[in-house]
Amino acid sequence: MTVGSSATRSDGEAKLRGDARFGVEIEAPGMLHARLLRASVAAAQIQSVDTSRARAMAGVADVITGADVANDRTGVLLNDIPLFAHDYVSYEGEPIAAVVADTAEIADRAVAAIDLQLSEQPPIATPAQALSPDARLVHPGCDTFTTTGAEWVRSGNVVAEVANTVDLGDAFERAHLVVEDTYSTPRQYQAYLEPKMALVSYEAGRYTVQVSHQFPFRVRDRLSQILEVPKSAVRVIGHHIGGGFGAKLDIGLEAYACILARRTGRPVKMVNTAAEEMLAAPCRANATITLRSAIAADGQILAQDVDVVFDSGAYANNGPALSSIPMFVYGSIYRATAVRVRTRCVYTNTAPTGAFRGVNGPYLVFALERHMDHIADELGLDRRQYRLDSLANDGDPMLNSQPMAGTAILREAFDEVERIAPWAECGSGQLRGVGLAATVWLTNPMPAHATVKLNEDGSLGVITAATDSGSGAVTTGVRQIAAEALGVDVEQVIVTMPDTDMAGYDAGSQGSRTTHVVGRAVHDATAEVRQGVVERAAQLLEASEDDLVVKNGQVHVAGVPATAVSLAQIANTATTAGQSISATASYATPSPPYDPACAPGMLFAAWPTPTYHAHLAEVSVDPVTGQVTVDRYVVAQDVGRAINPDAIRGQIQGGVAQGLGYALWERLDIDEGRYRQRSFETHGLPLACDVPAVESVLLEPGEEAGPYGAKGVAEPPIVPVGAAIANAVADAVGAPIDQLPITPEVVLDALERGRNG
Repeated sequence: MTVGSSATRSDGEAKLRGDARFGVEIEAPGMLHARLLRASVAAAQIQSVDTSRARAMAGVADVITGADVANDRTGVLLNDIPLFAHDYVSYEGEPIAAVVADTAEIADRAVAAIDLQLSEQPPIATPAQALSPDARLVHPGCDTFTTTGAEWVRSGNVVAEVANTVDLGDAFERAHLVVEDTYSTPRQYQAYLEPKMALVSYEAGRYTVQVSHQFPFRVRDRLSQILEVPKSAVRVIGHHIGGGFGAKLDIGLEAYACILARRTGRPVKMVNTAAEEMLAAPCRANATITLRSAIAADGQILAQDVDVVFDSGAYANNGPALSSIPMFVYGSIYRATAVRVRTRCVYTNTAPTGAFRGVNGPYLVFALERHMDHIADELGLDRRQYRLDSLANDGDPMLNSQPMAGTAILREAFDEVERIAPWAECGSGQLRGVGLAATVWLTNPMPAHATVKLNEDGSLGVITAATDSGSGAVTTGVRQIAAEALGVDVEQVIVTMPDTDMAGYDAGSQGSRTTHVVGRAVHDATAEVRQGVVERAAQLLEASEDDLVVKNGQVHVAGVPATAVSLAQIANTATTAGQSISATASYATPSPPYDPACAPGMLFAAWPTPTYHAHLAEVSVDPVTGQVTVDRYVVAQDVGRAINPDAIRGQIQGGVAQGLGYALWERLDIDEGRYRQRSFETHGLPLACDVPAVESVLLEPGEEAGPYGAKGVAEPPIVPVGAAIANAVADAVGAPIDQLPITPEVVLDALERGRNG
C-alpha cells in the first residue's frame, strides 16, 4: 500500500540540490525594482511627503503615495487598512510611499531622498494603555470602518469582543477553594527564511502575479478588493515557498507591485529586506490571560471565569475571527460545571499581528495548563492524576454546545505517554522537573477543489491550487492519496504548482487542512477517474467491470493477470476516441452542530474535525545561570490515519522546536511601540543543540470523512509545548512560572521565590 508508507517527497531532490526555484529567484525580462518608504516611528501625524527629489533621480520610473492612488481602506474582515498611510502613521514600518526604478539600489536611494515630515505623538503601545478609559483612539475614525460581511461587537480600541453569558451563580461563594492566576506571553516572529516577494506584469487589463504564498486565492481576492477590479482580472501563480508559518496568508507587497506595473507598463518585482520582514510581519499576538476557578473539595471545577486580552496591533487582520478561539480551548477537554469567557482583541500602535502556526492556541493552552497544575498543587493532588480525573467524556459539549467526538483517544494519548515515560520516574533529582499538557485542536475546514486526469503515459496529473509551504502535505500526502486510489506508484503522480487561472479554489496552506481537505477532494476525483478506467478497460478486455482489478499501473481480469491492459493504453484509446479520463471534485468539511446563540460575534463558530494531543517534557535547571535544558520530550498525537508516518514525525519535531523557541528563548519586546529585537540573533531562535529528538506516538483512530481516515497533523504539535515546558520548569524550581519566554532571568527569580517559600 502507498498510504501508510513514508514515500519520498517529489520536491526533495530539487530542494536538496538547489534546483528548486523560489519566489525571490523569479525574474522577468525588462523588470523594474520597487521599494517602500516605511514609517520610522510608531505614531505620528503626517505633515507632508515631498517626492520631487526622488522623482528627479536618474533611473527612477515612478514614485507614488496615498495621494496618487485609490487609497480606500480594505481588509480580510474589517476594512481598516489603507494601502499607504496618508493622514497619520499607525505603526513603525507602515508604508507611506513606493518607488520603482531600474535597480533595487536606485530604488533604495530614491526612498532615502523622499522628504517626509512627521509630527510624532506618544503611541498606544500596549493593550492595557489601549483599554484605559482616557486612551486616545489608535484610529480616530474607527467607528466608520465597514466590515467585509459578518458583524461582531467592537468599540473604540477594541477591534473585537466575544463573550458568552454563562451564569456562574454562587459557585465562588460556596467553593472549597478559589484559584486565580494571570499569565502573560510575548509576540513570536515566524522566522521564515524567504522574505515576502511579488513579481507582477500587467497586460491587456490583467495582472499576472507571481508569488511564494500560502494562499494564492486570498492574494487574488484581496487584490480584486484593493485594485477595484474583477477577480478574473488577477492571475496568481505560486512558486516554492521558503517558509511562512502563517505570515504569508494575507496580502503583502502584491498590491504595490500591481499598481506600479500598470503605471509603468513593465514587470515590477518587490522583495522585502530581512529587516522589513521582522518589522512588519504579522507575528503571533502578545496576550494576557486571567483565570479564576471555583474548586470543590474533591477537585471538581464548579466554575471558571476567563478573561483574554490580545494585541491586534494597528489593524484587525484576522483578529475578529481569532477572538472566538478561547471558546474552544476553555471548558473543553477538562470538565467544568460553568465556564464564562470574555475575549478582547485591541488596537495598538504596533505592527499588526496575525496568523502563526496554532494561532492563539499556544498562549491559551499555556494559561490553562499552568492553572491546572496550580489547582492540583493547592489541593495536594498529583498533577497527572488530576488531569485524568478531570478529562471530558465523549459527547461532552464545548462552550458552543458542540458535542466533542472522540475524546476517548485523549485518555489513550495520556496512556501512551505514560508507557514511554512513566510519570513517577520522570523529573527526579535536584532542579529537575516534569510537565504535562494536553489539548484539542481543529482541522481547518475551508474548501478545496482538485482535478485529476489520466495522462497518456499512464501517470496521474493532479491540478490543484493547494500549496506546499514545506510540510510535504502536497508533495507526499496528496500524491499518496491519489496513488492509492488508482493503484499506481506514487512516483506516477504529478501535482501542479498553484495557478488561480488553471485550478479550482483552494483555501491555502493553513490550519492542517491540506491532507485532510485537499486529500479528500483528490481522493474523490481519483475515484471517478478509476471508474472511467474500469469502464474503458472492460470494453478493451471484453470483460465485466466487476471482474477487473486495478493494480500496479494495469487493469487485469481477476485471477488472470496475463489478461491485462496498461493505464497508458487505456488513456491513449480514450484520447484517440476524442475523450479524456478525468474528474473534478471538491470538499469542505461540514460544520458540526453547535448553538449559534452561545456568544455574540463568534465568527469562528465551530471546531471541526477535532484532534487530541498529550505532551510531556522533562527539564533540568542550572542554579547558577538559570539555563533550562530540555532533556526529554514525548508527544502522543491523534492523526486519524498516518498517510506518511515520517512526514508526520517531521512535522511533530518541527512544531515542538518552534514551541520550545516560544517557551524559552524567542521574544519581541515592545518599547514605546517599537520592537527592541530586530534580527534572528536577538530574537533568540533555538539552535539544533537546544532541541531534543522528540519521541512521538501516532494514534490512528480514523476519521470517517478524511481520505483513508486522515485528520490534520501539522499545526497541533506547537500548541501544548509552552505549557508542558512551563509546568516542568515550575516543578523543577518549586515556584510558579506565569510568563513566557522562560528566560534565565525568569528562572533565577523563580528560584529565589522558591527558596523564600
